Amino acid sequence: MTTTTATVQAGSFLTLHYRMAGPAGDVINTFEGKPATLTLGTGELSPAVEAHLLGLAEGSRTTFELASGAAFGERNPDMLQWMARKVLTEMGDADAQYAVGDVVQFPTPDGKGQFAGSVQQLRSDEKGDAVLFDFNHPLAGQPVTFEVQVIGIL
Repeated sequence: MTTTTATVQAGSFLTLHYRMAGPAGDVINTFEGKPATLTLGTGELSPAVEAHLLGLAEGSRTTFELASGAAFGERNPDMLQWMARKVLTEMGDADAQYAVGDVVQFPTPDGKGQFAGSVQQLRSDEKGDAVLFDFNHPLAGQPVTFEVQVIGIL
């Protein structure tokens, strides 16, 4: 009797450890903690990253190198946006303090999800207080090292 090892398919529910790194080092690394669970095709990973998972066998561990911009697209200058402090106060915590490098979560317009922006600059002048956010993925426009260990496939 032969047993077949499960392989990653479109729509697979996966338990895995993974690490994504750019030239400056790790952006996410689950190897030291709890593994991640996700379903392929739901947007939890970029399509380019998901494509590298297809066909991997349960139990396999491998590393992929993705070219600059392949994993999360190129940096888009339109994704840099100033937000008035007044708007930020209306959206959340009136006492929130922002510093360059902070990552802030925002609700999606439908209220069902979230997206993140990193603080790039703070401004306080005659126009009022404002914060410049970068809504590009932190690895946009960069080469990415993607290491994965497929623990389980359902």
